[in-house]
Parts: sequence; C-alpha cells; structure tokens
Amino acid sequence: MTPRSQRIRRRLSRQFDLIRRMVPGTGRFIDWLEADSARLIRFPVAIVMILGGLMAFLPFLGLWMVPMGLMLLALDLPFLQGPVSGLIVRVRRRFALVWRRLSRRSGQS
Repeated sequence: MTPRSQRIRRRLSRQFDLIRRMVPGTGRFIDWLEADSARLIRFPVAIVMILGGLMAFLPFLGLWMVPMGLMLLALDLPFLQGPVSGLIVRVRRRFALVWRRLSRRSGQS
C-alpha cells in the first residue's frame, strides 16, 4: 500500500469514526461491517443502502443512506476511497458553514 493510499484509507476511517461518535449505538455495527470477515455482506448492504437512500420519500429511509452506502463500497473498491472520503469531508464542511450562517442569522433577529 502506498503512502497516499494509506492516507486516503485513514481519512475514510476517520469518517466512520465520526459516525460512531455522532450516532451512539452504531459502533459495534460499523465495526462489524468494517471487519474483513464481513466482506461478503458489506457489498450487498452498501447497494441496499444506496438504493434505499434514493427512496428518501419513504419513512425511515433517507438521503443519509447514500453516503453511508458509498463509504461501505469504498472499503472494498480502493478507487472509490479518495473520491468518497473527499466528498464526505466537503459536504460536512459545507453543511457546517451553512449551519453557522443560519445560526448567526437567527441570533440577529
């Protein structure tokens, strides 16, 4: 594994760690999905999550499932690791920026 691919893999792992911290109770499930022994189940779960995310109009299903499914796919498809982790980081930063702007605006009223 090259230093660049190791760095990209660590960035993807940090995104999973962030989910573990933000959504209590998901830690063991994510640990299980990240393990090499879950490789055969990870791909179908990722596809189901992506398809479920595209049906966000249904109860429980939502757009949150698309990035999670892409992250799971990226664990097995190294060429997706860089683009997916980069996209997740950019979306998180953009969301934080919009959230700060909305918070400031509501505080001025």
